[in-house]
Amino acid sequence: MSACSEKKKTSKPAQNEHPNVLFIAVDDLNNMLGILDKYSQTKTPNIDKLASKSVVFSDAHCQAPLCGPSRASIMTGLRPSTTGIYGMIDDNKIRSENPATSDIVMLPEYFKNYGYHTMGIGKLFHSHAPDNMFDESGGRVKGFGPTPEKRFVWDGFGNSDRQKYGRTSTDWGAFPEADSLMPDHQSVNWAKKRLEKKYSKPFFLGVGFLRVHVPLYVPQKWFDMHPLENIKTLPYLADDLNDIPPIALKINDLPMMPTTDWAIKSGEWPKIIQAYLACISFVDYEIGRLLNALENSEYADNTVIVLWSDHGYRLGEKGTFAKHALWNTATKAPLLFAAPNLPRGKIIDEPAEMLSIYPTLLELCGLPAYNRNEGVSLVPKMIGNENDKSVAITTFGMNNHTIKSKNFRYIQYEDGGEEFYDHIKDPNEFTNQAKNPIYQEKIELLKEYLPKTNASWDPNSSYTFQPYFVEQKSRNSGL
Repeated sequence: MSACSEKKKTSKPAQNEHPNVLFIAVDDLNNMLGILDKYSQTKTPNIDKLASKSVVFSDAHCQAPLCGPSRASIMTGLRPSTTGIYGMIDDNKIRSENPATSDIVMLPEYFKNYGYHTMGIGKLFHSHAPDNMFDESGGRVKGFGPTPEKRFVWDGFGNSDRQKYGRTSTDWGAFPEADSLMPDHQSVNWAKKRLEKKYSKPFFLGVGFLRVHVPLYVPQKWFDMHPLENIKTLPYLADDLNDIPPIALKINDLPMMPTTDWAIKSGEWPKIIQAYLACISFVDYEIGRLLNALENSEYADNTVIVLWSDHGYRLGEKGTFAKHALWNTATKAPLLFAAPNLPRGKIIDEPAEMLSIYPTLLELCGLPAYNRNEGVSLVPKMIGNENDKSVAITTFGMNNHTIKSKNFRYIQYEDGGEEFYDHIKDPNEFTNQAKNPIYQEKIELLKEYLPKTNASWDPNSSYTFQPYFVEQKSRNSGL
């Protein structure tokens, strides 16, 4: 844990106050932020400014490395292994035909039930939100456009004999001409108007940004901020996957995605990273517009802010450009909280879970804890009253889990296959140490955190773009 930029606050946030909530979700954003990654080409002045006023979790991890199940987990407060929501799911079907979620109170609903005026726009759940979730909904623009008439580089199919698994929207290039044509810009305009209004009760305002999700299209000016000659590619070994279990290779089989070997041979690797950084800078600018609107409103001093992403994103690490894995670069994502009675500029290096967003917001807003939440509030850790050693659990498909402690990562797959990485010696997770006897004691300790419940696939949840998950769900459901 790093030191605060100011004296630590040790008093608990007032429980008789109900501040507003600004809930900021950013799609597919990894930790390439100035405040966290120190990556040389990152330009995120607005997020960094927010971080200087926040508590930042530098080692936060998603509950699933895929947007649908990750967001369902955050909004229900339940683990994928509890709900069986391992793949994509229609927002309106999260509660149908599922005993674990049938009567769950979702995060925005909880605030509504306690008197908050709830508003939301953009990608908050997988699409936007279940019907009638918000008192005011700005909806979500369908798709991740705008898009050019023809793709710039990537056809979306990749390995042509595998087209039955669908077409990724992955592509990269400068488009459109103006920020005003981007859905995220329009979402901020909608949110700014809400911040200009007066409310007779506290509000919950959710703003979900579509970028940095592919296609990596933003106007040219954002590319210009990241000159191609300055782009550095990321750590990669061609034989990196030779020591992992066969099932891990199946999960990593993403036929529609560009491979790192292809990106090297084609010369596109630096261009993909440039496009990703351009999208980050664009989103940072839009977040800045949103935060400026809050700062200029009457709610600036009485609003809790949480900024999070649904998972990380691999930019060539482990052989591909995608999330879809139980390795560090796929599970790790930004998480930060700003609130009137929290420390400012504090960075916590212990692992944290996105599952903790729900209970943490309740405590910060002085609302009763929800006994169905499987995550724990991070408030005690943020105000310095708790020094326990945390772990973060990520699940990808039924009975495939990873446990991330501060210095180690353990992975166990449904067939018993294992991986173990020592992040002190091997931060890039190049060498699987699961069979190394010197680590067996640590492995056994981390195994204790594996979920005891492994629910069958929710019938309304699926992931048809990946061969392994099509097969697993079919096998699990007996179809």
